[in-house]
Amino acid sequence: MRVFVLIFNAGTDNEGIHSIRVGNRNKIMMFESEDDATRFGLMLEAQDFPTPTVEMMNADDIKEFCEGAGFDWEVVPENSNLVITPPELNVDETDWQADAKTQDNNDSYRPSPPRETETEISDSDLDSLRRRLEGLL
Repeated sequence: MRVFVLIFNAGTDNEGIHSIRVGNRNKIMMFESEDDATRFGLMLEAQDFPTPTVEMMNADDIKEFCEGAGFDWEVVPENSNLVITPPELNVDETDWQADAKTQDNNDSYRPSPPRETETEISDSDLDSLRRRLEGLL
């Protein structure tokens, strides 16, 4: 079965798959629909996450990776009523190592720095952003 996942730093030495922390475990979201994965990626961008790339992969390959890394996975059905909201927290350290031991105190899991309340955005940038968001609807 083919699924779509979000990849950060695609094609680089620091390439990584997007995961969500649930309790003390990480979960990889496998989207049945490329459009749903793209929408989720845009929501991440709106929360100042790095820009992800949507890539099609074999679900069995993702599951095999998850089993080896101690991750969970979830298949997100196409056009499901499931509302997925990206997390408000981001992991500061993005270099994953297979042999790294998970720390109970989650030292590497910290909230993103506070956002400034006032930002200056040019009218043309604002119009461009508005068109992109309207295109999602």
